[in-house]
Amino acid sequence: QLQLVESGGGLVQPGGSLRLSCTTSGGTLEYNNIGWFRQAPGKEREGVSCITSPGGVVSYADSVKGRFTVSRDNAKNTVYLQMNGLEPEDTAVYYCAVPNEPYFCSPGHPELYHAWGQGTQVTVSS
Repeated sequence: QLQLVESGGGLVQPGGSLRLSCTTSGGTLEYNNIGWFRQAPGKEREGVSCITSPGGVVSYADSVKGRFTVSRDNAKNTVYLQMNGLEPEDTAVYYCAVPNEPYFCSPGHPELYHAWGQGTQVTVSS
């Protein structure tokens, strides 16, 4: 069973950048759409972005449009989330996941995803 692994989080100042990575501990991401989500303390998990495979069609939540970019490198079995212009409101644990339905890809509806990783903490603070 596919199990995802996120990495790349850390502490960054407002306006800074981070690049998150999503890969697998076994198997391949090449044939899977991948969604990015985040969960801040005391808040529900929310969708951030989604990227299809193999076409690489992307979609974003309104809160991150123009600042975040999702991409994939199937040769490296990795999906990336480049985050620029980070704001304190972006502080959260970030997760990647696979949609239950293979043709589904939307930055939302976490109940429709599975194979969640353990997440990676992103903290935006001065």
